Amino acid sequence: MGGGRTGGDNEARPAPNEPDMPTLTPFHLALPVHDLAAARQFYGSLLGCAEGRSSSEWIDFAFFGHQLVAHLAPPKAQGDHHNKVDGHQVPVPHFGVVLEWAYFHTFAARLREQGIAFVIEPYIRFAGLVGEQATMFFYDPSGNALEFKAFKDMSQLFAK
Repeated sequence: MGGGRTGGDNEARPAPNEPDMPTLTPFHLALPVHDLAAARQFYGSLLGCAEGRSSSEWIDFAFFGHQLVAHLAPPKAQGDHHNKVDGHQVPVPHFGVVLEWAYFHTFAARLREQGIAFVIEPYIRFAGLVGEQATMFFYDPSGNALEFKAFKDMSQLFAK
């Protein structure tokens, strides 16, 4: 599926130390949502993901070059677990994408303008250390946690 924004600096490449691994390809993620109209507004209108096929039970979205499928399901029964990372309580599970550095900041500003309620406001994590990255967390209307991040230096993505 096309659509979304990936940015030239984020071209798919093999993970380090995995020479036989093929270049990265789009992932497919199916997630539960309790309201398809709310999912359509959030992923389509707010995040700008193009809509693909759909039915009365699910909707495909082009999620920054990946296939995200919102499946109608009952609301989540319990809250998320959290792990402390860089002084913040990170919701687990979560998903998202690594964006190009400049686009991350443009995207974060757009989300702020749209009134998104951040769980973790956009900030620079591990500043001055290996793996320095921009990151932000927020929930979709069904309680699914999303993280968007960016690295000034993409070679730091898997750095130890």
